[in-house]
Amino acid sequence: MFLDIATLRVQAGKGGDGAISTRREKFVPRGGPDGGNGGQGGSVYLVAEVELTTLLDFRYQKDCKAGVGQPGGGNRRTGAAGEDLIIPVPCGTSVFRVEDDVLLGDLTESGQRLCVARGGAPGRGNWMFRSARNQTPMKKTPGKPGEYVEVRLELRLIADIGLVGAPNAGKSTLLSVITAAQPKVANYPFTTLVPNLGIVDLGGYASCTLADIPGLIEGASDGKGLGHEFLRHIERNSALLLMADAGDGDPGAALDMLRKELEKYGNRLIDLPFAVVLTKADLLDEETQAEALAVGKQWCEAHGGHSTQFISAVRGDGLDDLKRLLAALREAGRAGDEPEPRPYNPLD
Repeated sequence: MFLDIATLRVQAGKGGDGAISTRREKFVPRGGPDGGNGGQGGSVYLVAEVELTTLLDFRYQKDCKAGVGQPGGGNRRTGAAGEDLIIPVPCGTSVFRVEDDVLLGDLTESGQRLCVARGGAPGRGNWMFRSARNQTPMKKTPGKPGEYVEVRLELRLIADIGLVGAPNAGKSTLLSVITAAQPKVANYPFTTLVPNLGIVDLGGYASCTLADIPGLIEGASDGKGLGHEFLRHIERNSALLLMADAGDGDPGAALDMLRKELEKYGNRLIDLPFAVVLTKADLLDEETQAEALAVGKQWCEAHGGHSTQFISAVRGDGLDDLKRLLAALREAGRAGDEPEPRPYNPLD
């Protein structure tokens, strides 16, 4: 089961109390205070793990608590610190504080760590309160409580190019043909109910990752169909591939609907580089293909698209050209990001 939103109640550990103690040792009169400090309370960390792909583990585990700091002891002994709680989450997880909907962090790289609740400060023992005027204080302080926070985890898949289209436009079929992914494929709408990822071999040791999301229908912004629920999974993409079924009538109308829904969703999706792919070429004659391709190219040029191509994923038509398009689209998307570090060359 795929789960991409979860809520956690996180409690950091309380700091240990300070101790009150006086030194009692043979031949050492007036030993004085020697109560030690308590231990630091444990903190709660979220750590990104590349092996995880869903937040399903948090469907039933809602409360997470770190270890409590131990109290101090005599002979100036400091209490043991509470054990930190490490919670693994998938790469691409955004962490929001539920109280005010503030983004606490974005975990996008494997091993990246975010502290969501800090452990309580330890209490001080009477050794810390000695002074010239009060050489044997009988005073200590308790440990501070750890932070408590309720957080919302939202998973956004990390991919290079997102596949966007109406239901039954052929997105899952294409993904199953050009990648090793095995999404559900059937001849009815809304076959895809959860996002899928696949890696395309572009040749020359190059590859790109595709994200297939459930289909969009007109009125998705108003909650129709699956709504905009899964569009968050293409927010991290650097480019989009808009797919339309050329045999459905007017591909321009289908593309207008997709662009309208992306614009309503916001979050810069409408500004990403994109290309248009018309699918199911095997079901159309040459004349109908030419008409649909002309409409697609005209629409693409009018909206600043990268290119328009016809494919048949079932028959394999146009897939080599599509891979070249994906490579160019990936480079166009990366050009809008920060430049990659220049590789080290000892001859420079």
